[in-house]
Amino acid sequence: MSLDIKLGVTTWLWTSPFDSQSVSLFPKISKMGYDAVEIPVEDPSLIDTRKVKQALADNGLSPIICGAFGPGRDLTHEDPSFHQTSFDYIRQCLDISAELGASFVAGPMYSAVGKARLVSPEQKKVEWDRAVTNLYEVCQMAEAAGQEIALEALNRFETDLINTTADLMQLIADINHPAAKVLLDGFHMNIEEPDIEKAIEQAGEKLIHVQVSENYRGTPGTGQTRWDAYKRGLEKVNYTGTVTIESFTPEIKELAGAVCIWRPLAESQDAFAADGYKFLKSWAAS
Repeated sequence: MSLDIKLGVTTWLWTSPFDSQSVSLFPKISKMGYDAVEIPVEDPSLIDTRKVKQALADNGLSPIICGAFGPGRDLTHEDPSFHQTSFDYIRQCLDISAELGASFVAGPMYSAVGKARLVSPEQKKVEWDRAVTNLYEVCQMAEAAGQEIALEALNRFETDLINTTADLMQLIADINHPAAKVLLDGFHMNIEEPDIEKAIEQAGEKLIHVQVSENYRGTPGTGQTRWDAYKRGLEKVNYTGTVTIESFTPEIKELAGAVCIWRPLAESQDAFAADGYKFLKSWAAS
């Protein structure tokens, strides 16, 4: 049974941060066969939405907007000024998403990436409650913009708050707003989930985006990932969204350092994207 999905790739595979010149990647991405391009918004001021929208149309690509949540963007921080910084940034991402014709903003927006500590249960509950309260406000912002948010669980080395689909579904239940949806990232799932298929089933109808790479963050099809389990899970929840390759270039040192990529993961970034597309196309159709 074939999957009725679209295939996408993130511009992080080649560059960072995304700016209006990054649209030069779009012809190559389109020529490889991709349906969609994932645009990470690190600095909203670098993005001319009119130019990006025209480039998307010229190359027949759909946009997916992903947020970047560094130390200054933390909805669980004890200082409310961090919350306001996050709200302002997420609002800009939602505006960019709406202007480009996308329908959601994705990412681990509940906390700052890299905030991984051993804290007391009492402290964790305080931070959980802050995430719930602040994400409800984010959902209201998204709804007003005609958008949704796709929340992402991260592995234990990148956050101590939301590591599994079960964690994520509890967070969404506590937020209790229809705009709160799910992004599942295969790299993190390969570390945290005992059963990939069951984890996807847990997300169910809330699942609106999927990111993939190999277990070592390399080209899909070259590692130990249980692609059969992914496919069964996606079939069970009738997933018809986009499956996007997310990995990173070792050439941009700040980005590579942030995600701990210390060596090239493919012969070239173009080969990574082209070979990954071929594998995923065959996998979805088999």
